Amino acid sequence: MNDKGAEETRSREAEGAIQNSKFKIQNSKFPDFPSSPNSPSPDSRLPTPNSRLPIVTNRLCFLSPKKLQPEYPLFIFLPGMDGTGQLLRSQTEGLEVAFDVRCLMIPPEDVSDWDVLSAQVIQLIHKELAKNPQREVYLCGESFGGCLAMKVAVKAPELFSRIILVNPASSVQLRPFLAWGSQFANLVPSCFYQFGAVGLLPFLASLGRVTKSDRREMLKVIRSVPPETVLWRITLVRDFDVDETQLKQLTQPILIIASAQDRLLPSIAEAERLVGILPNSRLVVLPYSGHACLLESETNLYDIMRSQHFLDANVEQIAAGKS
Repeated sequence: MNDKGAEETRSREAEGAIQNSKFKIQNSKFPDFPSSPNSPSPDSRLPTPNSRLPIVTNRLCFLSPKKLQPEYPLFIFLPGMDGTGQLLRSQTEGLEVAFDVRCLMIPPEDVSDWDVLSAQVIQLIHKELAKNPQREVYLCGESFGGCLAMKVAVKAPELFSRIILVNPASSVQLRPFLAWGSQFANLVPSCFYQFGAVGLLPFLASLGRVTKSDRREMLKVIRSVPPETVLWRITLVRDFDVDETQLKQLTQPILIIASAQDRLLPSIAEAERLVGILPNSRLVVLPYSGHACLLESETNLYDIMRSQHFLDANVEQIAAGKS
């Protein structure tokens, strides 16, 4: 298959993943920053339930579950290196008990740097808050998204009442051989990425704790990202840096979740390092989980937050009203 045919195939796979998910596209048009209070609400641009959902792949956007709850606090999820947001699907039902969920989707061909990505995420959040500026915002980042969450948080700390970091990929700095090897990854022919994705699965997740359907979804998502984009995001993680002085100024409660069976990254060591920096943080260790812990059937992010008394009074009250 020639390069053009391969690119078209990847594009169809990425679009199909979006169409088959339980998410809708939000904020597909990139808003000006800052958002005007008179800007149209994101809901006004959503299609009707029976209409065909437009596919947007050239700009960052938020995906939202089909059930919108604009009166609830916002839960913003920044995904791993795939950037699709599709792998949060097993967590959305639990989160919807008390949150209006948004998941970032990074276009497959996007090769923006940290500064551009974080600025765009902040713009999207401002757009979400334009209609109801009083809403609380929980920011959650997993793996690659954990790095992005830290960048976003230090740029706009006033936006967030709570922050959750799940196996943040900033820990790649603790494994020099990963950073060293990434410099030579561009020498690997593109065709090997499709086959190599299967061998990568045991490092990404504890497969015995992931359903067969979610394993297939994970493999499909991995394969939907072009090799060039994967290499660029590996480079971003390898060169990731955030000023510890700025991290120390994040005073809101921060929950750091680390998997003890993470075979990809030293997540516990990194979580302990971050707890030593962030003034109002706590660590939760998942003893049997792998790197992609949020995809595991036994992991419930909402229950973890609740068991750690991490939810604020407003969220607790909303959840109690549903029980």
